Formats: sequence, structure tokens, C-alpha cells
Amino acid sequence: MEIVTLEVQKRDNTGSRNARRLRRAGNIPAIVYGRGMKPLSLEVDQRRLGKALKTKAGENVLINLQVPGVELEESTCLIRSIQHNPITDAIQHVDFSVISLKEKIKVEVHLLILHADEAVGLREGGVLDVVHHDIPVECLPADIPEHIEVDVKNMKINDAIHVQDLKLPAGIVCLLPPAEVLVAVQPPRKDEDLTAPATEEPTQPEVIEKGKKEEGEEGAEGAAPAKGGAAPKQAAAPKAGGAAPKK
Repeated sequence: MEIVTLEVQKRDNTGSRNARRLRRAGNIPAIVYGRGMKPLSLEVDQRRLGKALKTKAGENVLINLQVPGVELEESTCLIRSIQHNPITDAIQHVDFSVISLKEKIKVEVHLLILHADEAVGLREGGVLDVVHHDIPVECLPADIPEHIEVDVKNMKINDAIHVQDLKLPAGIVCLLPPAEVLVAVQPPRKDEDLTAPATEEPTQPEVIEKGKKEEGEEGAEGAAPAKGGAAPKQAAAPKAGGAAPKK
């Protein structure tokens, strides 16, 4: 893989205010870190970084980082993270990771889907389902592939391509399980019946009157009779000459 030389500057002033000032000037705040070294704050010219990212390797490009006034023990780096503005998609920050060309690393590699519009299953009404657009692999930095091709032209409905079906270049190991599905052709989706079923007119719930309240309960005497039921009995008047009720 090609190694791109990128000259950057050491950044002494950090913080969000200084980061905004850098971006207005056409530079991008960055950081480089690695095993056995103290993280170093940097600023990168936006145009130079954009040029480095336009190689076939994309974000997996190997970079020979040059920092004037600073001697790095290892100058070969890999971009580990790029933060974008959620609205403008402009690059906001970059993380560089120092690597050794003699040690294997883990990276994400793009899956290039070939003949995506020509799959047999699509002509049968199926739907192409790309489960993984990128896959994690382990290899030496110089062996990082630009992409991994997946040909779906002969796939029929219910066919799938698994990790174990990939033809990986020598020295590349995929870190997903062998049975993991990468691409599949799903059966045609049935149109849902959008006609809402006729609903019966809701019936009024049956009201069950509460029985006669206990004697002495507040409001018991003024209760209305139940529909169709007998009127409540009135208390009998005391007989003449009878004894008055005890208080």
C-alpha cells in the first residue's frame, strides 16, 4: 500500500475556542498517539488532509506524519477517527495512531458489491439486503486492501453470502464469525392490506347499580331507584302512643 507523507504542525493552544479559530483559518485540530508515547496535539491543513484522503485507500491510507521540531520514534500513522460536523459534514477533528509496519493491526475494510442491480433474485422480485457494508479484518499495515469484492450477480431469492464465502487476499483475516451473513436476497415483501376492517358500533356498557347502601352511610337515603326496579321503601312512621325511639 502507498504511504502518503503529511506535514502537520504542533499545536500548543488547545480548547474549543482555539479549535474554532483553527477551523476558521482552514486548519483542523488533531492528535497523534501510540504505544509508549505521550499524545501530541496537532493542527493539519485542511487541503493537505483532503488530498491524503483521496487515495484509493480512503481513511485506511498509511500516513508518514512529519512534525517540524518534533522527532517521532515512529512516524507511520493510521487515521483512527475522523469527526465530522453533523450539519455541514466538514471535518472537525482527526485522530492519528502511530503504528509499526511489522505488527498486525485491526481495521475496517469496505465491501464492494459487484453487479448489485443485476442479481438474479432481483429479477424474480427479491430485495438485496446488504447486512455489512464494512468488515473488521486483521493484517499487516502494508497488506490492508482498498476494498473486498463481493459479486452478487448469480444470487437468487433466499441466497446469502457468508464470511466463509469470501475470497480474501493472502494475509487478511476477517474477525467476524465464518457463518455471519454479509449479503442476502430476501423474498419479495407482501403488500400489507391497508383496508381497515369494519368495526362494529360500540355498545354502551351495561351499568350495574350498586346495591342498597349500608344503613347509616352518607347519601344512602337520597339514592335514586334503579331503572325498572321498585322504589325504595320509606321508613314506617311510629305507631300512635308508641314509645319514641331511643336516641
